[in-house]
Amino acid sequence: MKKEFLECGRIVGTHGVKGMVRIQPWSDDGEFLTEFKRFFIDGGNTEIKPISVKPHGRVVLALLDGVTSIEHAEKLRDKTLLIKREDANLADGRYFIDELIGCKVFDVESNTSLGILTDVSSTGANDVWHITKGGREYLVPAIPDVIVNVDIIEEKVIIKPLKGIFDDAN
Repeated sequence: MKKEFLECGRIVGTHGVKGMVRIQPWSDDGEFLTEFKRFFIDGGNTEIKPISVKPHGRVVLALLDGVTSIEHAEKLRDKTLLIKREDANLADGRYFIDELIGCKVFDVESNTSLGILTDVSSTGANDVWHITKGGREYLVPAIPDVIVNVDIIEEKVIIKPLKGIFDDAN
């Protein structure tokens, strides 16, 4: 099921004295956040409009409408930044971590359940999916040779597991 709101980063601090905030982006590239005309905080209850958004090293600097002082910006520290799913356009084969978490994972050959996708780690070369079943966690590389199909609407992922990963999963 597509979610209405997706987490896209966290406000981690201030920049300067005129109300600019530093955002840790939760995307492959901070440039992604420059595409949005609105963000949300407080679980989606509060809309904030960006005046200026630009990548700055590993963070994104943003000037938000109505935030005009360092004191006001400081009150936003540690807030999770959300976007509306309908505002985001991703290329085919690209997904938000929020949409992947909770998906049921199945083996392409046997159609047996391998567990639930519970986390995603970025390693640099490729992401690693954490699949949990029966209290055990299995780490699966999110590479084209392994990931066969992702259906976020049905919350179902089909994979071709690498040999040995799920040998003790029974």
